[in-house]
Amino acid sequence: MTYVDAEIASQPDCWREAARLSGVVRGDLPRPGERVAVVGCGTSWFMAMAYAARREQTGQGETDAFQASEFPAGRRYDRLIAITRSGTTTEVLELLAALRGVTPTTVIVGDPASPAVELASAAVTMPFADERSVVQTRFATTALALLRAHLGDPVTALAADAEVAVRSPLPIDPTSIEQVTFLGRGWTVGLAQEAALKCREAATFWAEAYPAMDYRHGPISIAGPGRLVWAFGELPDGLPEDVAATGAAFVHSRTHGWRTVLGSWSAGRTPVDPMADLILAQRFAVALATSRGLDPDAPRHLTRSVVLA
Repeated sequence: MTYVDAEIASQPDCWREAARLSGVVRGDLPRPGERVAVVGCGTSWFMAMAYAARREQTGQGETDAFQASEFPAGRRYDRLIAITRSGTTTEVLELLAALRGVTPTTVIVGDPASPAVELASAAVTMPFADERSVVQTRFATTALALLRAHLGDPVTALAADAEVAVRSPLPIDPTSIEQVTFLGRGWTVGLAQEAALKCREAATFWAEAYPAMDYRHGPISIAGPGRLVWAFGELPDGLPEDVAATGAAFVHSRTHGWRTVLGSWSAGRTPVDPMADLILAQRFAVALATSRGLDPDAPRHLTRSVVLA
């Protein structure tokens, strides 16, 4: 078993711990009505996207997400949240240093001894979710679980969906697919982006991601037999039928279970929350890597943290 396999399987327990922790650190997280920026790099940026959209969806205040390197220096926020597993990423450290004494900052980090902890106004440390694999899985979803719990989402209950996602058969055989496109709407656009990144990182596999409503404005042209479209959350009307017409396989999780078009996968109780669906996509990416003879713990050209000279 790879490190990433074990880390994926541990996510239900990590989510429960994040739900508990959210009550302890609530004073360091955004208050309703605050204008908030959330930053990260790579996977952490996609979690920032998901949280920002979800916070606005719940009516708790204007929230923007940025890659740490692209934060608009002239824009003012009541609070900045930085998500960083290692706490050593150059772009995040530079931004925290630039905002010191200017904007309250909270870092959500895996390593309590990292330099980001010293630079931020407050730190939420989650060593229980830190990882050995280069590929991020549990830290990312646990950071999002913490933030969702703070918004009032029932994360402890959602951990039951995560338990299903780590045990269920995959919805489609990875070896039968030559390309995958992930789709999302609202806060699940970030999840779709993260699922595609996992396939690219772990398996060097052709994967894309788009907002679901925009998919028919061009990207659907690459859909076809042997390719897969995987949707998170709410679906636009008619999209499954349009994908089916291309000959591509289609996977979607919804409140009453799984639906696979042009597939044969079925099960009893199934994941109902899109964040649990992301766990299944993580497992799909790792299975792709294994089928291609790759080590998902050590993707080519990647390191656990990008530290620039």
